[in-house]
Amino acid sequence: IVAKEYRDLLMQKLGAKFPGYGLEKHAGYPTKTHKESIAKLGPSAIHRKTFKGVKEHLV
Repeated sequence: IVAKEYRDLLMQKLGAKFPGYGLEKHAGYPTKTHKESIAKLGPSAIHRKTFKGVKEHLV
């Protein structure tokens, strides 16, 4: 439970640092909204570049 609470807090902070991705809402899980954000904005500095759905949008 502590780890989940910490991760939720971290995602809130990352959501503020990287606006537009909705990290505070989907916590980084590959939701439709998250995938659409990556397609529109490109991967951020915190996205794992080797993950399917991210690497396809690398320039």
